[in-house]
Amino acid sequence: MNAQIIEIDRHPAPVKRRGRAQRAMDRANVTPLRFHTRAIPAYHLLGEVALTALEDQADWILEHVGMEFRGDDVALDLFAQAGAKVEGQRVRFERGLARQLCATAPEQFALHARDPLNTVTLGGDHIVLMPGYGSPFVSDLDRGRRYATLEDFENFVKLAYMSPHLHHSGGTVCEPTDVPVIKRHLDMVSAHLTLSTKPFMGGVTSPQRARDSIDMARIVFGSDFVANNAVMQGNINVNSPMVFDDTMSGALRVYAEANQCVCVSPAIFGGAMGPVTPAAMAAQTLAEAMVGIALTQLVRPGCPVVFGSFHSTMNLRTGALTFGMPEANLVTMALSQLGRRLGVPVRSGGGQITSSNAPDGQAMQDSTNAMWATMLSGCHQVWHAAGWLEGGLTMSYEKFIMDLENCGAFLRLFQSMIVNDETLSRDSYLEAGPGQNFLSTAHTMRHFAAANYESLLPDAGPYETWKDNGSKTAAQRANGRWKEMLASYVQPPMEQATQQALAEFVAQRKASMHDEWY
Repeated sequence: MNAQIIEIDRHPAPVKRRGRAQRAMDRANVTPLRFHTRAIPAYHLLGEVALTALEDQADWILEHVGMEFRGDDVALDLFAQAGAKVEGQRVRFERGLARQLCATAPEQFALHARDPLNTVTLGGDHIVLMPGYGSPFVSDLDRGRRYATLEDFENFVKLAYMSPHLHHSGGTVCEPTDVPVIKRHLDMVSAHLTLSTKPFMGGVTSPQRARDSIDMARIVFGSDFVANNAVMQGNINVNSPMVFDDTMSGALRVYAEANQCVCVSPAIFGGAMGPVTPAAMAAQTLAEAMVGIALTQLVRPGCPVVFGSFHSTMNLRTGALTFGMPEANLVTMALSQLGRRLGVPVRSGGGQITSSNAPDGQAMQDSTNAMWATMLSGCHQVWHAAGWLEGGLTMSYEKFIMDLENCGAFLRLFQSMIVNDETLSRDSYLEAGPGQNFLSTAHTMRHFAAANYESLLPDAGPYETWKDNGSKTAAQRANGRWKEMLASYVQPPMEQATQQALAEFVAQRKASMHDEWY
């Protein structure tokens, strides 16, 4: 008998007949968040011999090539005290030392949300999905491609909050380019804290911006709670190959000192930041990530971490990045195995990523290919699960909705199949009999409301109905859907004193800054 998967629905809807209009209204409002653990086991791509070879290669890289920490004497001193060989800015590790330094990182931990019902677990069999990250542009079918604004950023935070298929608010979902760089982290973190109650990511583009993010979290969660619990994440990108600059390592240390989650994410494009072969990409990613994770543990043993990655293949004839390709998908699956062996939660390098410039067939083919590998790999956190276009340069409103559709279907699939007396439903056969339909049986009436995954997109209907309604493509139907969602958004409540303290902090920090845009 297969194990049953528990899907926590905090506010289950009553089972009753509802018309299409009512169902559309229900979907337009905030849907109860469902927490998902995988029932389908992670796919083990590689055996022991291959995994050991990749780990040996990572050790070889760290022993013979090493990592550079540029401009961060504190990090260099910490590694020297831990037994690494430091020469100038280069740090080399004897075989096994980096892995040993990672040993105090937790294998699983809670990432707390403003609404405790939205707190998630990273590690184990848990799956946490979040939207895209870092796009300077946005697009929609009405206004086309344009630079993202703070309004766009807030819109995507609202959409992520409203979706039951995203468990995390994300970070820099898109860059609000109408706000100076030195100030925009304040607006972004404020939006995450006030417009959503899901977990989120803070600023990392300077150590001070990381401190501001943590101070804002302390206002909302309380200093004592933040001191003892992870309430936010910082995305620390390695400047692959094998370099940490002082911005990233400095922000890493700020988050680690505050006991907040650090996601260490090497970014390797095969042929540019590393060799072209999947095995080399996987081993180099492991090497770079271990060093970042080791630094978090030297700063604060037990600091929660995530082993991240962002990797892609390239068209070596043109230099263009490609996404959803089999070689990158193989790396995704190998890294999840390596992360589990390291004993830390894993952030996938995949998600619903594409090089397509429009929410079209190529976009969904690339995205679905990458998402299959991501979900099968057994990773714990999936970035870029919604909205990504144009190699990450653009967040698309329509693709966000189309990706949510896939997210919901994947999450439902990975609950696997429940086999028991109720799901086998012998009473239905006795009630309906040969040649009769099962639409009105007692079993169907008990389960019809939740039996099948229900699409987020308006039903296209048969060809004639679809044609009469304007022959709308999936992207066009998604255009109407995101507008419906934003129109029905209701901001989650926050205590007035907390909201005022947060606003005053943002105002004071902005007033202390010059008006430069850097």
